[in-house]
Amino acid sequence: MSIFDIMGPVMVGPSSSHTAGACRLGLVAGNLMGEKIVAANINLFGSFLLTGRGHGTDKALVAGLLGFKTDDLRIPDSFKYAKEEGLAFEFGEARLKEANPNTVEFILAGESGRVLEVVGSSIGGGRINIEKIDGIITNFSGDYPTLIIRIFDQPGHVAEVTSMLASKEINIANMQMYRNMRGGEAVMVIECDQEVPDECITWLKKVDGVKDAAYLSLS
Repeated sequence: MSIFDIMGPVMVGPSSSHTAGACRLGLVAGNLMGEKIVAANINLFGSFLLTGRGHGTDKALVAGLLGFKTDDLRIPDSFKYAKEEGLAFEFGEARLKEANPNTVEFILAGESGRVLEVVGSSIGGGRINIEKIDGIITNFSGDYPTLIIRIFDQPGHVAEVTSMLASKEINIANMQMYRNMRGGEAVMVIECDQEVPDECITWLKKVDGVKDAAYLSLS
């Protein structure tokens, strides 16, 4: 735990969990989309649903989708900026079981027609956890430069990806693998100690068996 975990993030308040954490959830979801978002269904659960409006959770979630960071003074006016950017959004209730009380479910549509579903929770002090991507269970914080690679569950993919990162002298901090069934669709989540160059993402998207590759940059 660092001093920033104790003091909380640099942020536009009032709440580190309901405002800063919400903004980070939107920011990560937007980065995972990897293209301009034109429509968003934002479904809230638990405390986010019951008390979020008073803490500015709704505005912070939209701000994150627009790419605003937690200290951006435009957060309270995010609805206005969303209209200017052509982002249509609506809020609803998430039908989840045994979820963290500060949980949001994003259903996002990109300008290419791509649809992405992301479930994440704010776990206090501005920290977050991304729990599902398109229905597949994940578990990462957004605290590291992170690769999220959707693949078909076939032998050799892990070795290909890790060898590529090693060739670029990128150290892996954490790596997790999730799949919906044997031989089905899987997700690799690789948290790195260094930023991953664009050329690596381009290479990944061309690898046989890779369905999609998204990258969460901290720069």
